[in-house]
Amino acid sequence: MDKDKKSLKRFIKSFTYAFEGIKYSFYHEQNIIVMLFLGIIAIVMGFIFKIGYMEKLTIILLIAIILPLELINTAIEAVVDLHDGDKKSKYGKVAKDCASAALLVASLFALVIGIIIFMPHIIELF
Repeated sequence: MDKDKKSLKRFIKSFTYAFEGIKYSFYHEQNIIVMLFLGIIAIVMGFIFKIGYMEKLTIILLIAIILPLELINTAIEAVVDLHDGDKKSKYGKVAKDCASAALLVASLFALVIGIIIFMPHIIELF
């Protein structure tokens, strides 16, 4: 019985840690706020233009990929900074650059997909 309580406590504590990570990112990383804002704009535009079900799912999926990638990028940066301190190691730079590049590539694909989804609706306005 005590073991079950401990595991339930541990389970609940894991959510606390996750929310702390989100909170940290929102206070220290401006990019996640920008990405969340753009995601909200995409959702609102989806309602305005009455996009299809699959297009809505695609937008939600893209948001669900981009935001966690930003959290992972933040985590990698923190670990590299913790390990490297003030010195700038070649491998630390590679880790940070590659994490940022992964986020950039995903964001560019999200932008292209957003253009494909919304451009026909925007063109109809004119």
